[in-house]
Amino acid sequence: MTTFKDSSLHNGTPAAAGKMTLAEIFEALMGGHLTVRITAYDGSAAGPEDAEFGLHLATPRGTTYLVTAPGDLGLARAYISGDLDLTGAHPGDPYGALRALASDLNFVRPSPLTLAHVARSLGIEHFRPIAPPPQEALPRWRRFTEGLRHSRSRDAEVIHHHYDVSNTFYEWVLGPSMTYTCAVYPELEASLETAQDNKYRLIFEKLRLKPGDRLLDIGCGWGGMVRYAARRGVKVIGATLSAEQAQWAQKAIVEEGLTELAEVRHSDYRDITETGFDAVSSIGLTEHIGVANYPAYFGFIRDRLRVGGMLLNHCITRPDNHKRGRAGSFIDRYVFPDGELTGSGKIISKLQDIGGMEVVHEENFRDHYAMTLRDWNHNLVEHWEEAVDEVGEGTARLWGLYMAGCRIGFERDIVQLHHVLATKLDDYGHNDLPLRPWWDA
Repeated sequence: MTTFKDSSLHNGTPAAAGKMTLAEIFEALMGGHLTVRITAYDGSAAGPEDAEFGLHLATPRGTTYLVTAPGDLGLARAYISGDLDLTGAHPGDPYGALRALASDLNFVRPSPLTLAHVARSLGIEHFRPIAPPPQEALPRWRRFTEGLRHSRSRDAEVIHHHYDVSNTFYEWVLGPSMTYTCAVYPELEASLETAQDNKYRLIFEKLRLKPGDRLLDIGCGWGGMVRYAARRGVKVIGATLSAEQAQWAQKAIVEEGLTELAEVRHSDYRDITETGFDAVSSIGLTEHIGVANYPAYFGFIRDRLRVGGMLLNHCITRPDNHKRGRAGSFIDRYVFPDGELTGSGKIISKLQDIGGMEVVHEENFRDHYAMTLRDWNHNLVEHWEEAVDEVGEGTARLWGLYMAGCRIGFERDIVQLHHVLATKLDDYGHNDLPLRPWWDA
């Protein structure tokens, strides 16, 4: 059901007289079979009146964002700027609205006549690009001023864009663990904190760590793995490109009395010169490396390990090994600039191809990441007012949208999360591992 001000659709073609309303335009572009309610500032509406969720286009600026950047980027710009609202859902957790919209946002190609009518109805002023919201990163082609892709300077800027938002904001979203990677839930009813602690326990056991061992944690974030291992007598060096993360992590190390065992450095992982580590953990960093740089990355890790040392690589992946590595427009401009994903098979093959490393185990935690994102969204809802005061409504809306959208991605097997476990062989190809997995699942 659709309501209009001045005109109507006849067999999918707008009436010749009068301009199309915004609701007519949406309906024409989306095939006319809506299950959500769409309303607009011109007073028009489309979709069932009793729909649980909907979309409200609040301002002409929102129309310009949608017209000048069709697809997820334009929708994100309008939503983050407050020019587009998802009705029926809290902005800290718009998961229900996004899931409902996902079934409707299958844009069709209207006839040339309809497209011409759409253009005339909107007016030329909406086709002139305007400045995006301030949370948006530069497009890829303009980032050359920050260095070559995946150079040290550009990687540092990318990490700053995403992670140096506000430690206080992250405390509200991530909870006490301050862990911004997939948790591992021992059962469906487990809390986020229990699941994050269980994730660190699992990685610790997979790496066969024991008191007195040495661990290198690359891309250590706020030092969750660093402190978990140090509490158990392991000597740990963590490295992060985020200054705010390093400051928070080092303070937490001091407060827990772990300074003799743990250290977090504000540095590029490539600046770590120490070798002979018993284990290396890479938890959520490979996504930032770039697929072309995997051989150098895994070669660096191999060269930091002693013979018999272990690597645990924890990484978001594609469900296959064929899709392009680069993220979509929204993720690239608002979440992980320069981020690249590939399939777990490609990660394993690149690790195998460097020589001297044997992959001994791999597993997928896709469902666990969907649950982790669910709990992060819940935390944001619980602290919504404080979050808005801390980082502004636009950034808070961005995070709610991003996490809820990613949850849908994991649920629908658009992305996955894999652990790849490997060991460094001796010159004769030997390892000293048990015959079967030695950790508690």
